[in-house]
Amino acid sequence: MHDIRAIRENPAQFDADLARRGADALSGPVLALDEKRRAAILAAETAQAAQNAAAKQVGAAKAKGDEAEFERLRALVAEKKSEVAALQAEAAALDAELRDLLLTIPNNPLAEVPEGADEDQNVEVHRWGTPKTFAFTPKEHYELPAVGGNMDFETAAKLSGARFVVLKSGVARVHRALAQFMLDLHTEEHGLQETITPVLVRSEAMLGTGQLPKFAEDSYETTNGWWLIPTSEVTLTNVIAGEVWEESALPCRMTAHTNCFRSEAGSAGKDTAGMLRQHQFEKVEMVSICHPDEALAEHERMTKCAEAVLERLNLPYRRIVLCTGDMGFGAQKTHDLEVWLPGQNTYREISSVSTCGQFQARRMNGRFKPTAGGKPEFVATLNGSGLAVGRCLIAVLENGQEEDGSVTLPAALHPYLGGKTRLVDGKLV
Repeated sequence: MHDIRAIRENPAQFDADLARRGADALSGPVLALDEKRRAAILAAETAQAAQNAAAKQVGAAKAKGDEAEFERLRALVAEKKSEVAALQAEAAALDAELRDLLLTIPNNPLAEVPEGADEDQNVEVHRWGTPKTFAFTPKEHYELPAVGGNMDFETAAKLSGARFVVLKSGVARVHRALAQFMLDLHTEEHGLQETITPVLVRSEAMLGTGQLPKFAEDSYETTNGWWLIPTSEVTLTNVIAGEVWEESALPCRMTAHTNCFRSEAGSAGKDTAGMLRQHQFEKVEMVSICHPDEALAEHERMTKCAEAVLERLNLPYRRIVLCTGDMGFGAQKTHDLEVWLPGQNTYREISSVSTCGQFQARRMNGRFKPTAGGKPEFVATLNGSGLAVGRCLIAVLENGQEEDGSVTLPAALHPYLGGKTRLVDGKLV
């Protein structure tokens, strides 16, 4: 959420930042509402002062035996009391209206973020690994003989509908091994704290990280008002909600492996084949809560943590800086990692790592107490996939496919697979 004081001080910059995102100028309606709210607050305070002054005079009139003055002042106190209540209610309503408006406005992009309207203007900044040259036409993951019937979309459709999958046998084992490998790498070498969190959250948590109110249709709400998390960014980031931590507790770096749920609203017809885009999927998420001055350095660090997973698995990838028109709602700057999928002959997103500055912290009132003293300040928050497990499974299967129909699995996974090195007809050998 935006700081209203910053908008008052530089409305032109606020509108310029929105324009970079392709959004309309909003400083006018925001400041008009803010002015009405402040006027109502001032009027309530003035009426409250008049009520207090009259209340003090009531006793004096009673002591003097001036019945007429006593009755006049008592009536004035009652009148002012009603006026104060009405003005306070008006101020509260305007405050809520202003907050609701601010909650729908996206974060400001950093100055270094490239200009652009959509993904066509994203900028590639780094590439690692060389895509393998095959002596045959590589297949997509769901076509591989090595997978066999162990990536079962028909049974999943019978159980749940489209965009679900049932994994079995060796394919399920590789999927599990990937998640465990990622967690071990992040906790043992990258210094992240493993965390197990709920997958059902209150609306306040979804609002804090920016999924609500604007993107409700992208997630699933239960009949009693809980939400299924679209990513554990929601739960991990909200540990700071309403808290004031000591500066010495920063940075706080966490990782969690959870199921994630997305309705994929508006994505009809996109990636419907295979398991690239699912309603339910697993992800190993990374979240950092840090000092605002360290956010950009932390962003680079977190991106490298995600890249390390791909490099250990020997999966070619590229790093993309998203342009202003393609960034997520809460992001100031985003790196996408795209892994090479030979079955599609292209790079596809497997991780998105974003720094949000103090945008989310202001929404959830997460602060820290500076060691040097002074008032508490809002923390900075960052989130990133480390990685999407299902998409990583796709990449491992497609990049490891052999002409005989088997899949050679990355050496980094062998310890998690009981020393097995290949997938043949759905079984590990």
